Amino acid sequence: MPHLEHHDVTLTAVSRAPLAEIEAYKKRMGWRFPWVSACGSDFNYDYRVSFTEDELAKGKVFYNFCEMPVPAGTTGTEMPGLSAFYRDDAGEIFRTYSSYARGGEELIGTLMILDRAPKGRNEKTTMDFVRRHDEYEKAPKLHDCCA
Repeated sequence: MPHLEHHDVTLTAVSRAPLAEIEAYKKRMGWRFPWVSACGSDFNYDYRVSFTEDELAKGKVFYNFCEMPVPAGTTGTEMPGLSAFYRDDAGEIFRTYSSYARGGEELIGTLMILDRAPKGRNEKTTMDFVRRHDEYEKAPKLHDCCA
């Protein structure tokens, strides 16, 4: 975060969950980055990463700047998205960049390391390997170089 802040960049995560749930999850995970709630607002809908039940029932949603069929296996009303904004000296705000689907994976450093490892992500379906730090069944096997 200090590196971004020294380049006039503020990273903020946005979720539709109520703020109390976000704060509890941040505490559990030990995270300190800014994370705000869009609960009760249209923010996620405005940026086309949240969908109404009616949209999903029609079988098509507007995502990644185009109309597309609802992806197979979709069980929720959310899809990933990443946007960058710029505020000019007059206070006007402009969206300068957006990425959708798996486009934000570069922000998850562990994925980039796994992509270069012999077994890769070792996934059978997209992101099925992801666990939170307190969800692994046993401690990782340490090797001589790490002990």
